[in-house]
Amino acid sequence: MSFRERFAREAREERPDLARLCLLLATEADPGLDDRGIDEAEIELDRLAGLLPYGLRTPSAWASAVAELLGERCGFHGGPGDYGRLESSLLHEVLRRRRGLPILLSVVWLEVARRAGAPVYGVALPGHFVVGFGDPGDPVLVDPYAGGRPLTGADAELLVVSATGAPLDPEHLEPAAPLEIVQRILNNIRAWAAARPEHSAVRLWSLDLALLLPSHPARLRYERGQLLVGRGEFVTGAAELEAYAELVEVVDPEAAVRIRAQAGAARARLN
Repeated sequence: MSFRERFAREAREERPDLARLCLLLATEADPGLDDRGIDEAEIELDRLAGLLPYGLRTPSAWASAVAELLGERCGFHGGPGDYGRLESSLLHEVLRRRRGLPILLSVVWLEVARRAGAPVYGVALPGHFVVGFGDPGDPVLVDPYAGGRPLTGADAELLVVSATGAPLDPEHLEPAAPLEIVQRILNNIRAWAAARPEHSAVRLWSLDLALLLPSHPARLRYERGQLLVGRGEFVTGAAELEAYAELVEVVDPEAAVRIRAQAGAARARLN
């Protein structure tokens, strides 16, 4: 079974394994990442979890202990330069470099704390992923990107306003499911590659993986079709556009006509 097939199978498990999905995702970017490398990354997460103290009882105690271990002793954090590196979205590289994007650093926190028994979950604030401990109705929030800095409600509000211009919505504080986290990681990779046309292959595999998730925006098929045409894969791209036109025809017949015209134009470029 290929890594991509294993990714699809894991995504359909009743309780998807976040770390495993992130590592299987990373095999698309790093051909050198094999089963041994995946095992080594998971062993490192286990090792870090084993360094946390026993007997922690409160969310604040858990947050402080994980921050002291990962943020201070191990030096996991992020900086502006990490946004320009694909490695910042790959779990095995984040474990190696101890640097990454907010969401990947949060995955490290989630997986280490979860292994140690912490009441921990991801919080998908718009523009800046963070981690929560305890009751989602009254969470202890921390920012792994800043080394585990505690966040007050006002801090979280400021992060959201800075990213979107809109106020914090209570729904933003709800726990993020593993597949939501993976989808957001893939969105980040697509955005990184879209800004770098020479990396269209990265954008393509990130779309392919996103389409393997049980729930995904149908419009990803349109994006994939356009990308394939842009890469000169006219027949495959046209077929993808036509498949998307079938999906949207029921709700938007005019859009379906336009998309079929785009597919026809792509096929015509073969002549």
